[in-house]
Amino acid sequence: MRILILGGDGYLGWPTAMRFSARGHEVSVVDNFSRRRWHVQHSTGSLTPIRSLADRVEAWQQVSGNEIGTFVGSMEDADFLDRVIAETVPEAIVHYAEQASAPYSMKSREAAVETQYTNVIGTLNLLFAIRDRVPDCHLVKLGTMGEYGTPNIDIEEGFIEIEHKGRKDTLPFPKLPGSLYHLSKVHDSHNIHFACRIWGLRATDLNQGVVYGIETDESAGDERLITRFDYDEYFGTVLNRFCVQAVIGHPLTVYGEGGQTRGFLNIRDTLQCVELAVSNPADLGEFRVFNQFTEQFSVGELAELVKRAAAETGREVEIRKYPNPRIELEKHYYNAANTKLHELGLEPHHLGEELVTSMLGIIERYRDRVIERAIMPRTRWKPGELAGEVPSEAG
Repeated sequence: MRILILGGDGYLGWPTAMRFSARGHEVSVVDNFSRRRWHVQHSTGSLTPIRSLADRVEAWQQVSGNEIGTFVGSMEDADFLDRVIAETVPEAIVHYAEQASAPYSMKSREAAVETQYTNVIGTLNLLFAIRDRVPDCHLVKLGTMGEYGTPNIDIEEGFIEIEHKGRKDTLPFPKLPGSLYHLSKVHDSHNIHFACRIWGLRATDLNQGVVYGIETDESAGDERLITRFDYDEYFGTVLNRFCVQAVIGHPLTVYGEGGQTRGFLNIRDTLQCVELAVSNPADLGEFRVFNQFTEQFSVGELAELVKRAAAETGREVEIRKYPNPRIELEKHYYNAANTKLHELGLEPHHLGEELVTSMLGIIERYRDRVIERAIMPRTRWKPGELAGEVPSEAG
């Protein structure tokens, strides 16, 4: 197939590009390097020493013999995006090209506007380009479980059957996002659903849980192919952050009570899920929603898991509760359905001490690259001082 990957320089985008290329597909990637730019602005960076996109593509060709096409530009530029789609004529588009950080979206008005504009306008431009250039193309869009929030009922996969005043209908599941980033993803979902209903497009919305991990099958053999690994407050996901903290001897930063529960999955399973979605496309006019995670954990459970795994490697780890900079329930009901990808054949990698120990070993190789000032959270959902302010020595 001809597959276009938007955000192909990113944490998930680059491994996805290699995966499809390794399978023999004709792969092209688009990126404007915004994640790299945001790190420069915040004086942070990837724990892993990632190469430029041009170097990565060259290394991949040397290793695999396969070429990956590259286009440098922004989805907010409608003319650029239209030209890319006209040139590549994709049969499937995998869309990662968004600002993907809740803390970043909440740090300032400027960051919130940038997040909403990048995500919502970029996706709207994409929908029009698909409609006008490749109306049969299957859009696989990375959404987020954070669209749902933490309702006190079971979370279904995108839709729920409702009975009201004696009548029934199947409607989109209610959304209660907890950040302006997550809200932008809700807008995306609504716009994509609209395009499928009105224009007859086909799309799969992958509401992904929290991703962890570093290596994939394609990157493991050559360091030039490794993906980025973020651990800072803006772009580092919780398990990745905890593992870095354990290696450098920093207390694990549990926000509040630690009862916040979410769905999680290994980066290798992200690639599995995206591949399953592309290989089993939605019908024309269909908007599918898959909840993309394999297990559920609370933040406190993850911290205890990292502490046990670290002990197996001779590391003594402290778990410390910090005032929560976010506005969220710290103890809540959480039970989300995730059957559709399993029905398509997902074979998950479950999280345990052995996998965490492996992550700790990889992180140890790059521990001299850790920027410790990037560890502590500084962005607050609500202005003003936190009760029990984080002690200065912890920062």
